[in-house]
Amino acid sequence: MTTVQEALTAGRDQLAAAGIDGAAQDARWLMAAALKVSADRVILHLRDPLDADAGARYDRALSRRMAREPVSHILGGRWFYGRWFQVTGDVLDPRPETETLVDLALSGPFANVLDLGTGTGCIVLSLLAERPDVTGTGTDLSARALDVAAGNAGAFGLTDRVTLIRSDWLAAVDGRFDLIVSNPPYIAASEMAALAPELRRYEPQMALTDQGDGLSAYRAIAAAAPDYLAKGGRLMVEIGWTQGAAVRDLFQAAGLDGITIHADINDKPRVVSGRRG
Repeated sequence: MTTVQEALTAGRDQLAAAGIDGAAQDARWLMAAALKVSADRVILHLRDPLDADAGARYDRALSRRMAREPVSHILGGRWFYGRWFQVTGDVLDPRPETETLVDLALSGPFANVLDLGTGTGCIVLSLLAERPDVTGTGTDLSARALDVAAGNAGAFGLTDRVTLIRSDWLAAVDGRFDLIVSNPPYIAASEMAALAPELRRYEPQMALTDQGDGLSAYRAIAAAAPDYLAKGGRLMVEIGWTQGAAVRDLFQAAGLDGITIHADINDKPRVVSGRRG
């Protein structure tokens, strides 16, 4: 009978042959799901025979991954900031680079937070989970995305501390906030064809691109956000790594102070922040 190690190696090789980056990591995640153990426990089972049911689950998952379906869709979720978030095709897949935004937000005080284009809710819910005395609001134009965020809020016991509303950016928002955060669609229409199949085929287009130059969301957010920030409140947005100067200029035009471009874990520009004076 095939061992877990043999199946894991074969799966890795299949994924690599299909041109999938990170084949070894993906194979390990899929094997963990097949074995119904956490990914860090797979190593304890490498010499075990792979039983038929687990082998069938693993083979089905490998086939889906080779069709370029994201691992998060196959598993139904992804780890983000130490928590397991439900992920579906209705929301953007949370990425490690976005944890930079959460880290920066947590570097200062705030009593309430507004997350524009919340998707899974990974940003606002991570902030609330880290700050038990904070309340938050998440907006999204997609009702299905808000359903996913609501499910994640319930899973983390945060339903009573977060308000989820359907809104085109700030159009349906009331009040002022100490912190406004967003990971908006920033891929230009001209860049879409070059994206990996996982993005083009499986992730919601409205969460990826503005169908324009990739800056439309920043224009809308920068123009409106100062009216929704408390005095001294912060605005922080994730950006594509080439967009730092353009978004900085939009923040300056909106009258924000202390504008800074921050790098991510790969030392690429990832977040622009500013403050209302």
